[in-house]
Amino acid sequence: MSDCCKVKGETPQGESCPQCHARGKSVPDETPRALLEESSRRRLGARPYFYCRTPTCDVVYFDGAGDVFRKDELRVRVGDKETAPPIPVCYCFGHTVGSIEEEILSTGTTNVLERIRAEVKAGTCRCEVENPQGSCCLGNVTRAVQSLLGVHPRTARTGTGGS
Repeated sequence: MSDCCKVKGETPQGESCPQCHARGKSVPDETPRALLEESSRRRLGARPYFYCRTPTCDVVYFDGAGDVFRKDELRVRVGDKETAPPIPVCYCFGHTVGSIEEEILSTGTTNVLERIRAEVKAGTCRCEVENPQGSCCLGNVTRAVQSLLGVHPRTARTGTGGS
């Protein structure tokens, strides 16, 4: 069973992004290797890489030596950095802000968190290699659900995402 969504200690913060100067989040080596376009992947070194969380910065990964990989070098859209649909929030199971919003509008609620948790329990999540952040997506999905339920409060029957 994958342990990507198990509760862990605080993720170590790393170097500062060479473009926006925000502190980066350490990512497993396998994350950029899995998500970068082949031509960009060839530039990867054996050093640690960090994820830039800043939405307005187009740098996704960087290292302490100043090497950067921008969002247009990835094979996937980076949800933290997108403003136009589709905005991915769960890479393993294909959930987007739009798909969650559609469910809320059509049913009055969403059980996306429960569905993802069931998949995690079944050992089918691969966040380390599917999510550009290199970590569990449940926080991103939870924030999206809470935001969408706030946008559509009359439609939503419950603020928990459950039944």
